[in-house]
Amino acid sequence: MASIMFSEAFTAIFCFIILCVLLFKKPHDILLRNWPVLGMLPGLLVEFHRIYDFSVEILRSSNLTFTFKGPWYSGMDMLFTVDQANIHHIVSSNFSNYTKGPDFKEVFDVLGDGILTTDSELWKNLRKASKVMFSHQEFRRLLMSTTRRKIKEGFIPLFNHLAEEGAVVDLQDVFVRFTFDTTLVTVTGSTDPRSLCVEMPEADEFAKALNDVGEGIMYRHVKPRFLWKLQRWVGFGQEKKLSKADATLTRMCEQFISAKREEITQNSNHEAADLLTSHMKLDATKYNLLNPNDDKFLRDTMLSFILAGRDATASALTWFFWLLSENPQVVTKIRQEINTNLQRTNGQERPHYDDIIECLNKLDYLRSALYEAMRLYPPVPFERMTPVRPDLLPSGHKVDASMKVLIFLYALGRMEAVWGQDALEFKPERWVSKTGAFIEEPSYKFFAFFGGPRSCLGKHLAMNLMKTVVVEILQNFDIQAVKGQKIEPATGPILRMKHGLRVTLTKTCSS
Repeated sequence: MASIMFSEAFTAIFCFIILCVLLFKKPHDILLRNWPVLGMLPGLLVEFHRIYDFSVEILRSSNLTFTFKGPWYSGMDMLFTVDQANIHHIVSSNFSNYTKGPDFKEVFDVLGDGILTTDSELWKNLRKASKVMFSHQEFRRLLMSTTRRKIKEGFIPLFNHLAEEGAVVDLQDVFVRFTFDTTLVTVTGSTDPRSLCVEMPEADEFAKALNDVGEGIMYRHVKPRFLWKLQRWVGFGQEKKLSKADATLTRMCEQFISAKREEITQNSNHEAADLLTSHMKLDATKYNLLNPNDDKFLRDTMLSFILAGRDATASALTWFFWLLSENPQVVTKIRQEINTNLQRTNGQERPHYDDIIECLNKLDYLRSALYEAMRLYPPVPFERMTPVRPDLLPSGHKVDASMKVLIFLYALGRMEAVWGQDALEFKPERWVSKTGAFIEEPSYKFFAFFGGPRSCLGKHLAMNLMKTVVVEILQNFDIQAVKGQKIEPATGPILRMKHGLRVTLTKTCSS
């Protein structure tokens, strides 16, 4: 019965949307019109397939802030903003009034009580524990050594093979495999899926489940709460897929946790620097955590870091290399900087960890190019917050506790009012001062690593990882995007390319 009711409701809404499309020539007219009962939802659904580019158009035409009215009693009223004063107010000066909120936790329920979904004291304690781990020298060395090994044993052989064969490869898929392998090793200390290799095997069930989770979570953002909850209860469509993915992730995390406990039991002097071991050995009293060795706590912690480590970095690298393919003059400048500051590697091991970091820190133009790519294509394209109490934003817009506030990072990087008339250009030089020094923009302007108390803990680790990958590739290979392919962002919580990135590779003349 519930399934029939859902089908009839969906059919009615779909027919209404089609009618709207026929009546109005401009999709904007639909979105900006607040229909009785349905609010602005019909227009949002029409444009959902290109929601990020649509957010640019809407926010540009509405003076950087737009109030979206959802269907009556659906809890979908939202405020979209890229106003710098608003962002600073929300994430810094009035931070205590803006949380992820219970609705956020419900939408992201697959992630449990990890650092990405929690608020208040639990979030503070988890962040405190994670900050200690990220600053630990042994963890940083583990991440760098894993990255270097995966480049040597994965990237270099695969790219050599592709260059020799003249084959086309989906570079996005390659980067997802790379970050999946490196992230799982640094989280578990030992488990390497070895998905990045010449054979390029099918993605395993863990990786597929992560993809299904991201897709399911995104669709929950544009469905009335009662609809996706009904789908979950009935076991229908996207919610059925999400439920299966959740079960897969839980089962595999339990296997990792069980194996790690056995490893620690067999070696009482176990001093591994991986995330799982460090969290199993947390001092519960020191960090005010009830039971850091609990399976659910460890599972939620693992998933948060695996998702952040795999998807965000792979997204940033994919868009970056596409932009390089379109801007060969930037490639030339990056290579000149690399040749000036670093010795050729040819996939071989570098010196001591501290020496590697010192060399990477000299690559200011490369840093500028990476920042510029993330300005235009931020790995996480929007941030969602919920006010605890009603508030008045600096822009004059009122928000109440029933609204969601969405900061559209993708649109922020494209606003002429924020970045100037050349906002749509890929221009690393905007980050370089007249003296050649790197210009550090405030987080409320460049929000790729978020800002305020929730700023990204792994920022420097992620930048060093990406710099390492870029150096190794550019020293040894030329990458060219296949002409004629359609490049557009997929709809999801991570800014992936909808159709992947097909490229060809050739060895550099000096490699």
